[in-house]
Amino acid sequence: MSNRRPRPARPTQPERLTRRIASGLAGVLLVGCVLAGCSSVRSSLGTSDSPCYLSLPAASQAVHDSGKLAGVHLFTLSRLRQKAPHLYSHLSIPHPSQARVCVIAFTGSFTNSSVTRPLGSPAGRLAIVVLRTPSNQLVGTVLLDHLPLRFGHGHVG
Repeated sequence: MSNRRPRPARPTQPERLTRRIASGLAGVLLVGCVLAGCSSVRSSLGTSDSPCYLSLPAASQAVHDSGKLAGVHLFTLSRLRQKAPHLYSHLSIPHPSQARVCVIAFTGSFTNSSVTRPLGSPAGRLAIVVLRTPSNQLVGTVLLDHLPLRFGHGHVG
């Protein structure tokens, strides 16, 4: 008796074609998952606000390096007017436009004398620094007691 196993039968041409199609589809699916994973991470991190992270030193200087960072957002002036009309009403900007501004929020205890270019209440638990981008020109620091926008990114603060 021989210990040899019988050789498996060679796949037929239709079986080989099916295997090629299946492996090709698996490769396309893998590439698609990798690309989707890259874009979903990018979206959830809020990278559209990235230019505003370059404004953080100017914003910190506007609150004299006090308080805790609560969040960062990039807006056009017209979008800021839509999303946060109360905040926008404190700013002395003649007309809404497509000019972009960075809105950077700090929590703490702030007064008119503790921030640069104060607007809004004479004191507040929040200082919302509004800077034009990319110039980092300070529009104003609005003092409030409640956040006028949602700053929900867990990686900030």
